[in-house]
Amino acid sequence: MAGGDIGRRPMAEINIVPLVDVVLVLLIIFMVTAPLLQGGLDMKLPKASSTGLDTHEGVVLDVFVDGTMRVAEKPVSIDDLEAALAEAGAGTRPVMVRADARVPYGTVARVLGRVRHAGVTDVGLVTEPEQVVGRRR
Repeated sequence: MAGGDIGRRPMAEINIVPLVDVVLVLLIIFMVTAPLLQGGLDMKLPKASSTGLDTHEGVVLDVFVDGTMRVAEKPVSIDDLEAALAEAGAGTRPVMVRADARVPYGTVARVLGRVRHAGVTDVGLVTEPEQVVGRRR
């Protein structure tokens, strides 16, 4: 052997410290993201805008406190809701549910269920903007 190669052998060990670091980082990433991937609501949330929603581009479904409803200004019962939505063209246009604040949550949920059962995939809830009272600093 020539002068500088005396006593040098190839290193046969594998350094696993970087491998362990990468595996631990991946484990943490999966642990954080796994709960977020669990099921959620199948709902399109409205986007906030300064101008508000244009209710003329879709079918408006009004729900009143006494349980009566109107689809595109025509009175309708809950049993005839699906047929009225189909007649108003709700399959191709978004449906906007405008319910009184005093309507029970169960009634609104039942109406939304009927709307979804009618084959409508684009459903929105019409609300009024919240009035902000003077803030204190």
